[in-house]
Formats: sequence, C-alpha cells, structure tokens
Amino acid sequence: MTAILPDDSEDEALPWGEITDATIADAASIVGTVLRRDGMRWVNEASFDATQHFVEAVGDRNPIFRDLEYGRSTRWGSMQAHPSFLLAVDTGIIGPRMAGVTWIYAGVRWTWFDVLRVGDAFDAQSVFEGQRVMRPASPGRWVIQTGCVTYSRRPEDAVVAKAYTDIGRVPRVTVLPEDASEERRERYKRREQYVYAPEELEAIEDEILAMRPRGATPRFWEDVEVGEVLPRVVKGPLRSNDTVAWYAGTMGVRPYGGALEDAVHYRTRHKDYHVGASGVKDSPGRGHLEGQSGSDMGMGGAYDIGPQRVSWGMQAVTDWMGDDGFMHKFASTLRSSNLIGDTTYWTGSVTGKERVGDYCLVHIGLQAVNQRGPVLAYGTATVVLPSREGGPVVLPIPVDLVPDGTPEQPTES
Repeated sequence: MTAILPDDSEDEALPWGEITDATIADAASIVGTVLRRDGMRWVNEASFDATQHFVEAVGDRNPIFRDLEYGRSTRWGSMQAHPSFLLAVDTGIIGPRMAGVTWIYAGVRWTWFDVLRVGDAFDAQSVFEGQRVMRPASPGRWVIQTGCVTYSRRPEDAVVAKAYTDIGRVPRVTVLPEDASEERRERYKRREQYVYAPEELEAIEDEILAMRPRGATPRFWEDVEVGEVLPRVVKGPLRSNDTVAWYAGTMGVRPYGGALEDAVHYRTRHKDYHVGASGVKDSPGRGHLEGQSGSDMGMGGAYDIGPQRVSWGMQAVTDWMGDDGFMHKFASTLRSSNLIGDTTYWTGSVTGKERVGDYCLVHIGLQAVNQRGPVLAYGTATVVLPSREGGPVVLPIPVDLVPDGTPEQPTES
C-alpha cells in the first residue's frame, strides 16, 4: 500500500478552518490509507540520551527509566524506555485534512507486548482508521478521527506496541457562526488564573517529594486485592517550561511544520496553521503556550498537552506495579482542559484480577482531576504481575491475550 501525506488534498476549493460536508468527505476519502509521517517522527532509536530527554518531559523519576546500572540489575537486564517513549518514534496524532481546523487530543488505547529496552530501534506504520461526525445535525458539529500506529522493533520486525488515538477536530472561535449560542461561545472565553494559597503549594510540594515507585520489591498477583488504592501521582502546578520539555523530548515542532524556513514551506503547501491577532501564520500548537490562542481553540487559555497528561497516568501504574510487573494495556479519554498553572492528580484502584493462560492480570481504573475539581481524564489499565505460584512474567505477551476487537467509537453528544 502506498503511503500518502495526510494533508495533501487534491481539492484546492475547500474552505480553510471550517467543518463542512465537503471537508468531511475529503478526509473520509483516505480512510484506510497508510500515511507518510515525516513530520510526526522525532527519533527511531531508544538511545540513552533520547530516553532521558523523554522521561524528563514526563517527570517520572523511576530509576528503571533513568539509571543504566539499576536497569541492568533488574530481571529484564536493561534500563527501559518509558512506555510512552514510542510517541517520540511516532506521535500517534492522526488527524488528516480539514486545513485550519483545530486538533484536540481526545483519547488513546495502548497495548504493549514487550518492554522497550535502551538501544532498541523502531519502525512505525500509521493508518487512518476512520472518523465520526459528532452532533451531525447541529451547527456546532465536530469530528473525531481515529488512527492506529503499529510500532515494531528492528531488525526482527517484532511488533512491540499498538496505539489507537482519537483526535477531535473542532472549529476555532474565529469561524463560529454569528448566530452561535451564548453557551457555545462561553466555552471559548478565557478562564481566570488559579491563585494558590501558600499552604496549598506547600501541600503539593510535600506530596510530590514523598512519591516513590515500588521498585525492586516484587508485587505478586496473589497479594493484590480488588479495591486496593494506588498511590496518587501529582504533577504541577504546570508551567510553560514543562510544555517546552515535552516538545524537546517528544517531537520538537515537526508536527507543526518545523521552524523558520521549514515552517514557511510547510504552511504554504498544507495550509495548516493558526492565525493570531497579528495576522501572522503561526503554529497550531501555539495554544499550549499562549493564552489567547488557547481560548481561540475553546480551551479557556494556554493548556496542557494531552499525551503528556496521559503519560502521568501511566506513571501511577508503573510506580505501583514494581520492576517485575508489565503494563500490557493503558487507555484514557480526556474530558476537560487543564491550564498552565493547574495541578493534576492521577488516582486509581484495582477493579479486578484474573488468570488468562499462564498470565496473571490485574485491571485498574483511573481518573485525573485538578485543583479546580472537574475530571480531566479517566482511564483503565491492565498489568501483568509475577505470581508466587506461576513464576515471573514471560515476554513477549501473545498478541491475542486480551483481545481488543474494534476500538469503541465515542457516542454522539
């Protein structure tokens, strides 16, 4: 199958920044296509430097992801890359066509089959799986586009992970119709900056300093109880430096066309940009750093990066399971925007446990909130643990151990 660039529409008459019958049909015409991903790939090898830049962007201090000697002392015999390190191999963001329409990271469903070791090299294949029009009869309709990235390890071409990602395509405030309801316009207004009391900041710092991964002490399947609560993971208050660290470790500005001359060439070809108050064509990702651009995208101000928030949820799982466990699945749906200055709290608990063949599985439910109160994300994870009776976890995990089937589509709302 020939790969194509996701933004190479042949129809020059399509409107910019709008969701119309024509732009929806144009995107639908490439469903099932393998996409060229030149701008969505940052690294192809889990070198020590690359893995460190990534894990620093997550803020995960687990030594299995940071210390070569420690990694060699584990049963895996190597330091590991963080599970979401594969986002640096391919961002997983698949939102083709619809030039000028905002991308919103809406959710992801990860499955891993093996650990990611320092020194591994990877390939990735990205397919546009489909799209769904939300509120199809409403002037406020939007689209969720779903893509799948399959990550394989060189040279044996062994599949190590798959990720299905949902990307919301939402019109910016500059193209909302004049008769848009006040409720709809309210979503695009700036939110007030949260001001912390000194005791709140002290409590946040104390909790962060007290966080510890389980580490080398095995967590055996037999010892886990349904209802067991995972230690909370705290991230924040989020600063712009944290966002910059994510870009540096994961993708730079390649998904937005690059910098300087590269950006000019890209935006001329693909019409993928945000137009600010100055009239200058700027990066669509500007909303992660600039308040007004974030408001234009309906986020209420400069907001966090979805995959970074999801990676914090993964930390809650890997901290809990210990070095001898293996995170087989992690899925998350993002519900509300999280602004620069907000503090995120990921919590979770064990919802079930089962044996499937020789594998001892634990199922976990998670959610993220911030200091303002709303649920930012919810998710699920499946962990494979060692067993006192059955022995250590054996990798790679069979592809069909916990079948996915067809990923569920979001319900219309």
